Amino acid sequence: MEKLVFNIDIKASKEEIWKVLWDDETYRKWTSSFCGESYVQTSWNEGDKIYFLGEGGEGMNSIIETKIPNEYMAFKHMGEIKDFKEVPPNEETLKWVGAMETYKLIQKGDLVDLHVEVDVIDKHIDFFKEAFPKGMETIKELSEN
Repeated sequence: MEKLVFNIDIKASKEEIWKVLWDDETYRKWTSSFCGESYVQTSWNEGDKIYFLGEGGEGMNSIIETKIPNEYMAFKHMGEIKDFKEVPPNEETLKWVGAMETYKLIQKGDLVDLHVEVDVIDKHIDFFKEAFPKGMETIKELSEN
């Protein structure tokens, strides 16, 4: 697995950026760069499960490993979802089970650096290198307007 790192400076408060990242309406907008209709099912509490889903009920299940509101969010990816149900691990999913995805908001004067790190298996590297910058531009636009 390779760790990809993405950064973007945003002229907005950490609270506004946090809201854009995790509120249902804006989450759906910025994650559309990954898959058309993407959403989550979760209580947003540290230690709880989170389901990252597409419109067909496919996606992945993860755990909110760390949550520090307006500062840091870490997801540990645990497996695949099909037809809205967790699927037992298989040879393909075992390649990425335990992968981390983290979001950190760092104050830099009147800007906030959104710093994202994501563990990616080789076959998805090019996709994420293209999709994440698009999603982060949407986060910037939504946060600044």
